[in-house]
Amino acid sequence: MRRSFVRCFVTLALLAAPLGACDDNTATPLTPTPPAPTTETFAGTLSVNGAVTFPFVTASAGSVTATLKTLEPDATVIIGLALGTWNGTACAILIPNDNASVNTVVLGTATTSTSLCTRVSDVGKLTAATNFSLEVVHP
Repeated sequence: MRRSFVRCFVTLALLAAPLGACDDNTATPLTPTPPAPTTETFAGTLSVNGAVTFPFVTASAGSVTATLKTLEPDATVIIGLALGTWNGTACAILIPNDNASVNTVVLGTATTSTSLCTRVSDVGKLTAATNFSLEVVHP
């Protein structure tokens, strides 16, 4: 009886040994996939000497772009387009472009999940209220 127990134990040990030997640490580590970027569209009317701010929140670090898509009725007018940080009350401008027209892009980088903002403003070139739309792409 003892001999059967020992033989069974040795057989189990030999069967289990190769299973532990398979771990050679050559498996490819998993690389986390970053979340897909978020695209937000904002629109409004910019008055002479005015400014309009749109806050948004990034989910993680990554590139942030603001693109001026339309200006109406005059698509050639020059305005200001900027990216900044949002504190819940105001937009602290960090990346301004005071010579923006349709298809102008302002590019920045968020280093973490944070509250940001984009802002359009009259830089002294408007003679009448102007409708606009812009697109912001962020993580």
